[in-house]
Amino acid sequence: MTDDLNAPLGVETKPDARRRFLPPLMPIAAGLVGAAIIMIAGTVLLIRNPLGGEPRAIAAIAAPAPRAAEPVEPRPTPNTTSNEAAAEGGTTINIIDGMSGARREVRVAATPESDRSAGLDPRLTERSAQGPLPRVASDGRKPSEAYARSFRVPNGQQAGLPRVAILIGGLGISQNSTAEAITKLPGAVSLAFAPYGADLERVVMRARSEGHEVFLQVPMEPFDFPDNDPGPQTLLTTLSAERNTERLHWAMSRFQGYAGVVNYMGAKFTASENALAPILRETARRGLMVVDDGTSPRSLVQQIAGSLQQPSLRGDVHLDRVPTPAELDAQLARLEARARERGFALGIGSALPVTIERVTQWARALESRGLMLVPVTAGVARRAPAG
Repeated sequence: MTDDLNAPLGVETKPDARRRFLPPLMPIAAGLVGAAIIMIAGTVLLIRNPLGGEPRAIAAIAAPAPRAAEPVEPRPTPNTTSNEAAAEGGTTINIIDGMSGARREVRVAATPESDRSAGLDPRLTERSAQGPLPRVASDGRKPSEAYARSFRVPNGQQAGLPRVAILIGGLGISQNSTAEAITKLPGAVSLAFAPYGADLERVVMRARSEGHEVFLQVPMEPFDFPDNDPGPQTLLTTLSAERNTERLHWAMSRFQGYAGVVNYMGAKFTASENALAPILRETARRGLMVVDDGTSPRSLVQQIAGSLQQPSLRGDVHLDRVPTPAELDAQLARLEARARERGFALGIGSALPVTIERVTQWARALESRGLMLVPVTAGVARRAPAG
């Protein structure tokens, strides 16, 4: 436009000769690149060989032959030999070798009732807000009966032998002392567990599997409380019956499988009828026996339990007030004398290493001295009225 305006009217301008003969470079370069791409793509499509003629090896791989399925033995049905053997007092189990498929039968003898008693009877347990609690079954069976160590009255000369029971308390708190008591003490020695230990259910199950009869220690208020404090959830004379029952349920829910309860301290609580009576009524209602450790002369446990027709015992001799070997031996001798005098005597001790060691040694020769070691529950019917 500028050239037209500047050019004289009627005079036509001519283009520069050099510009007329110079081709456009960018369109030409783009065309060459596009042509090269088209040639390469066409070669691949026509020849169908992306490797571009490079040498290659081809190997033929044969498909594997199908493997024959191994026969699988059928699982035994409820009508097989295993149930028949169980009905006859034994069990037959099938063992199949996973490599060869070979099968063989092994007969396992029936487990004695005393061994099976380590398990818990669900009919004797009820659920509550606190946890599982003992109860009387619908058929009238009680925990004091179901969880008592089996005891057969001997025949002949042994039938008239004086009987001695030992109850060792304070278990479940110290793992070492608890393990020693369970493994070293004779199975006829009964064990009482405090509600404060860790993993109590497993430890109690182990004790029962070793043949020990088990009791629950319930913390109760002593006269010098709180300077002398049994522990959390202690039953107190200042609390209502409802609050104390809640605390009792807490302790009772810590584990199952015990035949009865025993006081843990509690000289002040067991001397109060208003505080103690509701607790014993609750334990009696749940089918438990009660043991008074005998440390307090003011205790009303025997009196109230008798009015409730609740099985009960009171400790005769405290074995380890002075925990020395000589004093323990002296108290065990007192226990023997009391058993000969009354036909039965109950000794109370703690899970101290010296107590475990001396009681274990003492029990080995007890029958040779004309006495019989029995579980605590066996003394209920044997106890003669105190004279």
